[in-house]
Amino acid sequence: MSRRVAVGLYVLAMVAVIVGLDFTFLRHRFGERLIVNIAIVLVFAAFYLRFVRRPWRPWTGRDSTR
Repeated sequence: MSRRVAVGLYVLAMVAVIVGLDFTFLRHRFGERLIVNIAIVLVFAAFYLRFVRRPWRPWTGRDSTR
């Protein structure tokens, strides 16, 4: 899968989570809705920076400096 497709799917998943939570729980609460949306974007950004931009490499137990 190309990097562009992965990022596109990631953004699509973030939008789906935000819209789903907005319509399900926070329809008439502007302040709480804004705070929750910002928190969701920050969590998705943290996961993107950790796992999508630099994929996780498992620890092999060997010294990588040799």
